[in-house]
Amino acid sequence: MILDYTWGEMMADELYAARLDRYVTAMRNGAPDRVPLRPLAAEVTARYAGFTCQEVTHDYHKAFEAVIRCCRDFAWDAVVPNMVYVWTGFTEAIGLRYYGVPGIHVAPDVCFQYREPSEADAFMKREEYDELIDDPVRFLYETWLPRVSTEVRAKGQPTSYRNNLSFVKGGMAMLSYFNAFGPQVERMRRECGTPSSICGMLKAPLDILADKLRGYVALAFDLMEIPEKVLRACEALMPHLAYLALTSADPSGTLPIPIWMHRGCTPFINREQFETIYWPTLRPIFDALWAQGNQVLMYAEGKWDAHLERFAELPAGSVIFHLDRTDPLAAHRTLGGKFCLSGGLPNALLAFGSADDVKQQCRRLIEAIGAGGGYIMDAGAIIQNDCTIANLRAMTDATLEYGAYRSQSSPSARVEPPPVTPGLPAWVTAPKIRPGICLPFAEKCREMPPIQGYPGLVRDVWDNLEGFAYLYIWHVLLSF
Repeated sequence: MILDYTWGEMMADELYAARLDRYVTAMRNGAPDRVPLRPLAAEVTARYAGFTCQEVTHDYHKAFEAVIRCCRDFAWDAVVPNMVYVWTGFTEAIGLRYYGVPGIHVAPDVCFQYREPSEADAFMKREEYDELIDDPVRFLYETWLPRVSTEVRAKGQPTSYRNNLSFVKGGMAMLSYFNAFGPQVERMRRECGTPSSICGMLKAPLDILADKLRGYVALAFDLMEIPEKVLRACEALMPHLAYLALTSADPSGTLPIPIWMHRGCTPFINREQFETIYWPTLRPIFDALWAQGNQVLMYAEGKWDAHLERFAELPAGSVIFHLDRTDPLAAHRTLGGKFCLSGGLPNALLAFGSADDVKQQCRRLIEAIGAGGGYIMDAGAIIQNDCTIANLRAMTDATLEYGAYRSQSSPSARVEPPPVTPGLPAWVTAPKIRPGICLPFAEKCREMPPIQGYPGLVRDVWDNLEGFAYLYIWHVLLSF
């Protein structure tokens, strides 16, 4: 028994090392032994494992187990430890209004739904831009959270039993969920030889305004009528989004930080709005991350053909560009050779096509945009439970059959990140209340008697605990 277990561990470690090298080589725009498979598989893992959407959405232990079962049975090179990213146990604990939860608001085998607010019901009002710009963290806690939560009382209202419970339950639930990812990543490595595919979190400032603050309809009017306020709000969000991405990144710089990009594409905003607001408040974050040795997975949801030339100005190797509805050939002409491309397999084909159709489309993608390396096989968008298991297998089989480049022992040139630039850019630490803090220690000191002994100790502990409160509100905004 001991001998078999040791042998199994050794095999898993060897498989893990080979897969990670294959994945990283492709991300660095090299040619590994074959095209890597990195499906961002969400509710389809539940379908394969025999769970409902309700089970994997409301019980993250089952979501983790579904991923493990897929890792064991499919030759995938890297996966997200849980792509069913919204844990509805947490969202119900704090009463988030903007999700339709399987088994509560929608049927048990329907994926969770985002409920877009109307212009009148936007979670941030137009007249509140200045409040957001002045202190984003205070605005999120005092104004935004009471509006998106059924439990949190609004500013000026008396507190309540359920208000207080929501913060205790929410904080403990978030800590429990995030702490469970480390053991899940280790289980993937140990049991399946499968690396995690991403690490960290990033969104564009304008996407945050559209998704969770103004809503798309209200923001569309703002972009036309008060664009200067939209720009200033995006600039106010920038340092915080950069800080969160930098502090959640893979310490080794191996795995990319994902950015879920959507409202900046055609037809949501026009080219002028992209050039004057969306890109100027996102490009500096990319540059700051690359200076720290971190690649970004540009998960470009929708159609981004109009902006490929602008993306091509980024430093070589700094991003992996993901293809959803963007023309793969156009992306390859403009970005190929400089950046790794991923995805491009239509989700509709995975849901409604035949296995032969899927295999042939995989082959066309490999031959058209992956022949020289720098390509990762994946669907165009997150794979939900409308994908058939036969087509999931077909995508896997086709990549193994058509994706070989060379022998595994042959080396391949690849782009490596630059030497790390120490410290954070000045604009990240520039706000009057620096990122990572909610209530500055200097403000707290005005309520305290003079500190004796070692004041630095008191401040360090204060700031460290402030970080938990800071992360809580930003992850409610970004991750849930």
